[in-house]
Amino acid sequence: MSSTAIAPPAAPAAQDRSRTRSTLPLIAPSVGVLLLWMIVPLVMTLWFSFQRYNLLNPEVGGFAGFENYEFLVTDPDFWASLTNTLVLVGSVLVITVVFGTLLAVLFDQPFPGQGIARVLAISPFFVMPTVSALVWKNLMMHPIYGVLGVLARAVGMEPVDWFAEYPMAAIIIIVSWQWLPFALLILLTAVQSLDHEQKEAARMDGAGPVAQFFFITLPHLGRAISVVVMIETIFLLTVFAEIFVTTSGGPGNATTNLAFLIYARALLQFDVGGGSAGGVVAIILANIVAFFLVRSIARRLEV
Repeated sequence: MSSTAIAPPAAPAAQDRSRTRSTLPLIAPSVGVLLLWMIVPLVMTLWFSFQRYNLLNPEVGGFAGFENYEFLVTDPDFWASLTNTLVLVGSVLVITVVFGTLLAVLFDQPFPGQGIARVLAISPFFVMPTVSALVWKNLMMHPIYGVLGVLARAVGMEPVDWFAEYPMAAIIIIVSWQWLPFALLILLTAVQSLDHEQKEAARMDGAGPVAQFFFITLPHLGRAISVVVMIETIFLLTVFAEIFVTTSGGPGNATTNLAFLIYARALLQFDVGGGSAGGVVAIILANIVAFFLVRSIARRLEV
């Protein structure tokens, strides 16, 4: 009786190498395009940041060393823009996370018109930033014919010129209105994934709605809140359209954030070298923030 030899199965490492070789030609073009899309602008920004390059005086050029960076960090506008950026990001995060959590718990409860209310609550996220800024500037916050001005006069109060008296607060309100639906969407999904048997057991043990929220719902939302904070922070560091349309960084530099400062240096003052230096600093700060946020979320996911 003859016996047929059976080849041993390939090792997992060999199978992984074979799979990589077979899929590499398929993903190489897209990866190459993605790398070029990221690397070429980054390299050009780095190169311009070390050059004397002013569009108003093209005869002045050459290698500038760290002069652009030195001028940037010694400029009071840079530190004011950095402070404004931190205030804007921190305020919007607090508003969107707090109200997003409360609205997520509210919209998780059944009530008449729940579906329509959810759609209306989420819809501001799909409005373009420029359109949103124009709506708030001309329809809501205008001191003469804006909705808030009409309501103030209706109760005998003096209308507030938001963009002249409270410019940063106005920007925070506009950006928070845009990003609150995003936080609501993520947190509502997390609330709906909560095991209702836990809440029912807590209710039977005598826990009230407030205790259930702080000891069951809020701990369950920890990971979702971390995701919201990370994604919003990355995008909020680059807020530009809302400031450009409403205040143009003013009055003075009251609403100038880092993104608008870079725009002003490069396209208003025609200082491409200084604007590129600001861009490099912004990239470094964004990567530092993203590094710590990703590590924080990774630790939460391991729990």
